[in-house]
Amino acid sequence: MANEHDTLDGFIGDFISRQPMFFVATAAADGLVNVSPKGGDGTLVVLDSRRIAYLDLTGSGSETIAHVRALNRITVMWCAFEGPPMIARIHGRAEVITRDTPEWDEMASRFPDKPGARAIIVVTADRISDSCGMSVPLLEYRSDRDQLDRWARGKGDEGLRDYRDRKNATSLDGLPALKEHERG
Repeated sequence: MANEHDTLDGFIGDFISRQPMFFVATAAADGLVNVSPKGGDGTLVVLDSRRIAYLDLTGSGSETIAHVRALNRITVMWCAFEGPPMIARIHGRAEVITRDTPEWDEMASRFPDKPGARAIIVVTADRISDSCGMSVPLLEYRSDRDQLDRWARGKGDEGLRDYRDRKNATSLDGLPALKEHERG
């Protein structure tokens, strides 16, 4: 049975902050539902009692950005892979902050300087809950992977812009994602 929480204060926010991995689910009115794994030390922060933010890194797609802009619904989920079983979820709405928005500098200062950072997704909770997670397997966390950072550094600014032009302008369903001025 799920337990609902009024805020992210206390143990639920602490649990979220400690998890090395989380999942983001979004969808537009039509087309594909997307679920993306996310992680990396320092790439997610609890902003206040109803909001979290995570650093959105350049990747093979831009579904979350496109879906948030098309139909602003998002679910973020964390699983306890170590320690006592638990699952936490935030259902809510999101805001996409890109490098060309006035909020970028202040928000970006909360995260590590990662090559390939293309946006910050700020999620405002409509519902905060936890559930048992007893079927989630126990896994041992060893470390973050560094391949994405190495790949982005190797591309450089021009290479990342070209990649985003080719891979991040639209979603798999053809919805607009990163605008031209946001890809650079």
